[in-house]
Amino acid sequence: MKIVIDARLYGASKNRGLGRYVEQLVKNLEKVDHENDYTVLLRQENFDDYEPQNSRFKKVLADYPWYSFAEQILLPWKLWRMDCDLVHFPHFNVPIFCPRKFVVTIHDLIMYKFPNDKATTRNKFFYRTKYWLHKFVIKSAIRKAKKIIVDCEFTKRDVIREFGVGEDRVRVIYLGFEVGDKGMRDANYTNVLEKYGIKGQYLLYVGSAYPHKNLETLINAFDRVKKEHGDLQLVLVGRRDYFYEKLKTRDVVFTGDVSNGDLAALYRNALIYVFPSLYEGFGLPGLEAMSYGVPVIAARASCLPEIYGEAALYFEPKSGSDLAGKIGQILESSDLRENLAARGYDQIKKYSWESCAVQTKETYAHLRKDEGGV
Repeated sequence: MKIVIDARLYGASKNRGLGRYVEQLVKNLEKVDHENDYTVLLRQENFDDYEPQNSRFKKVLADYPWYSFAEQILLPWKLWRMDCDLVHFPHFNVPIFCPRKFVVTIHDLIMYKFPNDKATTRNKFFYRTKYWLHKFVIKSAIRKAKKIIVDCEFTKRDVIREFGVGEDRVRVIYLGFEVGDKGMRDANYTNVLEKYGIKGQYLLYVGSAYPHKNLETLINAFDRVKKEHGDLQLVLVGRRDYFYEKLKTRDVVFTGDVSNGDLAALYRNALIYVFPSLYEGFGLPGLEAMSYGVPVIAARASCLPEIYGEAALYFEPKSGSDLAGKIGQILESSDLRENLAARGYDQIKKYSWESCAVQTKETYAHLRKDEGGV
């Protein structure tokens, strides 16, 4: 079978979670698939980041920006001219008039669950137009896809409920996790902590500050905990933007974007990792924290209990008092900290990029078998 992978989002350094998924999927398909032939589509900016290591893989330039008219018009034309049986789009941005049979990966339905113009810095008309286009494109992709891959059972239920698709058309394939993903092992920890003004024990959060991330609840809980633990700090790691600026408050360390080595130090030295998000497609940062033996507290929301299992302590998502209570439990119990750390090490073993690639390859093969040849 001749398969095209739309890897224009390839590379975690450029596209964070989505980029990492595309990168690891391609690299691990190279390891596990020596039967099918692959064409990997890349943009100019990441074309040199990928070099095929398997003779059945080749890369081709498709320099069309994501979410653009070129993506909707020129990419279909390119796919029509290519000799292929199936296309895998690793994100919902599928051309409406895609001329080939395709598989799509849907990571979450955040814009469906949080259609709030507070989640953008643009004017309301722009946001509503973007929101309508998003719904139209994702609905088209889901309706036309031969198979829909999702990262968790929670998102599968969301997709089925929102779009009325048959359960047999949606397959759960968990993402992978490897400590080596971000090169976190090398870091001068003491220098890093001094660099960001961290002087003692601290709570850690890594991610964006969009409204659904629920950081207001985290800050509220931190303010409560500090009344009894005055030396405790809260460290927020994420790209400085409008939403982080709105959150600025005393006694909170905002690092902005950090290097992989600095992130390693921040994870390794954290006392507790807190993930208060109301909605996630997988929740990778919590697993990263577990890989460093850091106890995790997470909101009992979306996929987080599914992905973290018994390796995290959960709180009611909108309750600052409940979160503060859970933080206090961990602060006061070394046995609980050690227990959560041990469970975390076991939990991360459940997720493998190679397994993700194997199951994705199986999905391609099942389509070929079910349709008598894709």
